Amino acid sequence: MELIAGNPAAPRTDGTRTAVHGAPAPGETTRGGPGDRARGSLLGLAVGDALGAPAENMRPSEIRRRWGRIEGFVSDDPAGTDDTEYAIFSGLLLARHGSALTVSHVERAWRLWIADLDEGPFRGAGFSERGTLENLRRGLAAPISAQHRHAWSDGLAMRAAPFGVFAAGRPAEAARLVAVDGRVSHEGEGIYGGQAVAAGVAAAMTGAGVTSVIAAALSVVPMDSWTARSLRRAVTAAQRPYPDRLTMERAVRSAVVVGGYPWTDLAPEAVGLAFGAFAAARGDFRTAVLTAVNMGRDADTTAAVAGALAGALHGASAIPRPWAQAIGPVRGSCLPSMRGYHVLDIAELLTPAEADERKECPAPGPGGGAPPPGEAAGGSAGHRDVRAGAPAVRP
Repeated sequence: MELIAGNPAAPRTDGTRTAVHGAPAPGETTRGGPGDRARGSLLGLAVGDALGAPAENMRPSEIRRRWGRIEGFVSDDPAGTDDTEYAIFSGLLLARHGSALTVSHVERAWRLWIADLDEGPFRGAGFSERGTLENLRRGLAAPISAQHRHAWSDGLAMRAAPFGVFAAGRPAEAARLVAVDGRVSHEGEGIYGGQAVAAGVAAAMTGAGVTSVIAAALSVVPMDSWTARSLRRAVTAAQRPYPDRLTMERAVRSAVVVGGYPWTDLAPEAVGLAFGAFAAARGDFRTAVLTAVNMGRDADTTAAVAGALAGALHGASAIPRPWAQAIGPVRGSCLPSMRGYHVLDIAELLTPAEADERKECPAPGPGGGAPPPGEAAGGSAGHRDVRAGAPAVRP
């Protein structure tokens, strides 16, 4: 069975065009519709990732000493990290297989489009991804490939939003599908973190209130799990009255952060901080993302998750236009096979209105064959303008 039309990094060859990034899809102008919320969630993820990347692994005091308070991009060349690239990768898999996605599909994708390629610098990859690739290259199969020292990381949570977009209004289905994806790379709390995020996005995609989004996230994970406890503690702390923003952020951090622990990518901690920021902001996009960024720790992931939740709740129009316009196609700094994709390509593929069009999409290359990694069908290796065509997905 083919993966994503053979090559997950090939554009469409059927002549259809993607909407200009940041604009409504053709035929959809209603704010708050499925397409608008899908774009809001995935663009929100990418914006949060890019805003939080410079503050990753920093303490709030370090952030304040360097920038005061982060209120926008602090880099002249903002870009997403592995969070965005892995979300695109998982989104393409989901667009290819839908609810029929299996662990075998995911494992094969990891092998063909990550493990079997020249790793290069692999900048930005987390410990869970490195552990998974090491196991896959040793010949281990899923779920054994997920048995490494960082199976509890937030590496699944960071790529979970597409599952909530796809299963809009169906939190349990979103949680089931993201667990299928996660069994290649995560176990236990790492899986729970991804499920909480996917379910929360699925609820937000229908316009559910902040309380309902949080309830959906908690409904799909064991109530006595570390993830559920951290999420409840963070949200409870976020909803108390405080004299100022800084005091609130300190309280949310204190509720979930494992003091003295050197690694910041713990799924229960990152998911708790993200939902705490979302709750403190009452779902407002700008406030949620900046709260997550300024709390530090794994700031790119926490802001990406908060952005995905708030973006799904309010749609793409809730994202400040300068932030949205700064997001371009990913650069493949972590996953070279994803170079040139934009998160809005994935939003289009996962939106119900696009389902019929996806089914009619032919495979790229002569006879549906796969062009070499990094080379577009009918084109040459290097940067692609994805505005000229959406990704090819053949059922």
